Amino acid sequence: MSHARRLRELLAGPAFIAPGCYDALTALLVEQAGFGCAYVSGASIAFTRIARPDLGLTTLSEVADTVAGMRERVTLPLIVDADNGFGNALNVQRTVRLLERMGASGIQLEDQQAPKRCGHLDGKALVSTAEMLGKIRAAQDARADADTVIVARSDAVAVEGLDAGLARAAAYAEAGADVVFVEALRSTEEFARAGRELGQQVPLLANMVEGGRSPLLSIGELQALGFRLAIFPGAMLRVVIHAASGYLATLRRDGTTRNMLGQMADFKGINAVIGTDALLAAGERYRDPAS
Repeated sequence: MSHARRLRELLAGPAFIAPGCYDALTALLVEQAGFGCAYVSGASIAFTRIARPDLGLTTLSEVADTVAGMRERVTLPLIVDADNGFGNALNVQRTVRLLERMGASGIQLEDQQAPKRCGHLDGKALVSTAEMLGKIRAAQDARADADTVIVARSDAVAVEGLDAGLARAAAYAEAGADVVFVEALRSTEEFARAGRELGQQVPLLANMVEGGRSPLLSIGELQALGFRLAIFPGAMLRVVIHAASGYLATLRRDGTTRNMLGQMADFKGINAVIGTDALLAAGERYRDPAS
């Protein structure tokens, strides 16, 4: 079964979590933890590849390269944040074709103007509903695999209000988006309304951003409100930044890592995670018998 088909099967079942990741190692950790799907966070790629905010500075090639590295190492479905498609409808088609070849199972497109920005920042501007509908159709036409999931995100709640955001989301579902993502809902009541009005029409995605505009809800709570999928796009990186900052402070203070060995994987542990022994054993199969 293809990874895109597996994603569709997940979407047809109980609500599930797709933890955010940003490179092959974090995708591998998600897979090893037993999650059935991972979310390739555009913000986390910007934070880690160029150490810049999520303001549309990363390129399609940088995202595609990141996805290719993940797909070489993991088999679980990957939902890829493709921002606004990196341009107009024709750019969207190139984006879909390239990300699909690199191993995307689902591709997320949003209705922001360029330069886009993080969905929980102020100052966003939207393209017209008609332009976004054209991008959704373009994405559908560009798919090589009919199972590749198109996720349509609307940022209209923060710009035009809840009524407008839900109206856009309904239009995107009507146009054939496989999943709809209403960004930056501001309360449990707003999640509940989105679930009531849209949840029977199309699978709904909820974005859980620590410190963002939305309340942090559990997957059980979200399922009860009509949502099928929750992403935690930046949590992995938040944990890494916190741990790495503590490590560096300790190293600078103590001049050694002796006092924090219990807070890190040892040499054997990291090799177990990345599969060193298995890869060395596989290499032995190709050793020259005469050597």
